[in-house]
Amino acid sequence: MSKYFMGIDNGGTVCKVALYDNKGNALALASRKVEMIYPEPGHTEKDMGEFWGANVEAIAEVVKISGVDPKDIAGIAATGHGNGMFLVDAEGDAVGNGIISTDSRAKDIVDNWYSDGTFEKINRKTLQSIWAAQPVALLNWFRENNPAVLEQSRWVLMCKDYIRFKLTGEAYAEITDYSGTNLVNVVEANYDDELLKDFDLLDYKDMFPPLKRSTDICGSVTKETAAATGLAEGTPVMGGFFDIDACAIATGLTDDKNISLIAGTWSINQFISKKPVGSTELFMTSIYAIPGYWLVSEASATSASNLEWFMKNLMECEDYDEVNTSVASIRPEDSDVLFVPFLYASSFGDLPASFFGLQGWHTKAHMLRAVYEGIVFGHKLHIDRLMKYREPAKSVRISGGASKSEVWIQMFADILQMPIEITEAEEIGTLGAAIGAAVGVDEYENFENATEAMVRVTRTVQPNKDMAEIYTEKYDKFYRYLDALKNV
Repeated sequence: MSKYFMGIDNGGTVCKVALYDNKGNALALASRKVEMIYPEPGHTEKDMGEFWGANVEAIAEVVKISGVDPKDIAGIAATGHGNGMFLVDAEGDAVGNGIISTDSRAKDIVDNWYSDGTFEKINRKTLQSIWAAQPVALLNWFRENNPAVLEQSRWVLMCKDYIRFKLTGEAYAEITDYSGTNLVNVVEANYDDELLKDFDLLDYKDMFPPLKRSTDICGSVTKETAAATGLAEGTPVMGGFFDIDACAIATGLTDDKNISLIAGTWSINQFISKKPVGSTELFMTSIYAIPGYWLVSEASATSASNLEWFMKNLMECEDYDEVNTSVASIRPEDSDVLFVPFLYASSFGDLPASFFGLQGWHTKAHMLRAVYEGIVFGHKLHIDRLMKYREPAKSVRISGGASKSEVWIQMFADILQMPIEITEAEEIGTLGAAIGAAVGVDEYENFENATEAMVRVTRTVQPNKDMAEIYTEKYDKFYRYLDALKNV
């Protein structure tokens, strides 16, 4: 009897569900958009009922169009954006809206932790920066501004933990996700009373669910959920993943030879290490899905979301082929326009997005090339920081929207001067989740065996050595602009 594995991936606005066989071949894929809610400046939320409903619809569509007997779906796992916060009460009902990872309402609280010494104190245990959308900040914000919400709440869940909770009726906190929230001692892989006390959250410890690993079985599909989705009642559901882990797994990151790069809404650049890497200068070290490894990440919301903004607001165009053609029409040495990709966040201090060097003879094609290059330069800022903590990498495994653009992939190779390896999967997050499901039900003994069977590197793009000097000069100029912006 054939076995199949379902992966569920929830980003900021889109839910994706896919079904795979044990060789990583996708049988069916469905997606649903969930509207973002902006009730006040700095607040980014989604309606949790609509969110779950979108998942139900996508799951049901995949079950239907795949033609697979639901009883042959051997396991399910979910992944999703990290941080934000999804609160449910003792009956499992949503308390307010779900909060998304781009929320900034608690920025003043985080600023205070950096100024009063809290960050330096906790960093030796959490190994990561603090930001406003993490539950440590959001819980403090609600205590100060709307304590009734916390009084009604039973569980603090991450995005994908909420989906698993709705599938199974059981509340758990999965360790890769929770280890990126500052709620967990990342070195010891557990809750730490002293750490929670430093954040003034010890009184809320009972709201944090029991910790589980990615491949632990965390319940099974309930009768009610089976009726709504077409899944078979009793189908096991695994712990799942922080989305950065799912993408790394789906690109075959099972040792420390390669770097994983995700060029999506966020610029995510990471490697895995057999020892925890701690530094107040690093964005985050979290617990990896493979036992015995930590995931060392440099990240910010500075990647392809900048291109989407440009296309929507300055081009009114959604044709990526047309955009790629425009970028390819300008040689890198023929344009000195530079773009700083900080529309939504900065990875170099509190700086805005900016174009530099524009003159009257430049066209949208020059600006588009600058956007492409600026986003890659933003990734390079992060990768340069990561390289301080490891030996040179063999290659870069890339995923995210940029991996579908030939001209952009070549640009990554030329700017980084490293081979870029592209994997076959259309939806990398759902594949990573499905791999976790396969390991969780013992289809494969471990992630190494599972990725060997289910992940395929389709091609490698080599860097053009002739471009090295051109892009080095551009990057140096880009870096000088950033320095100059700090004084403006």
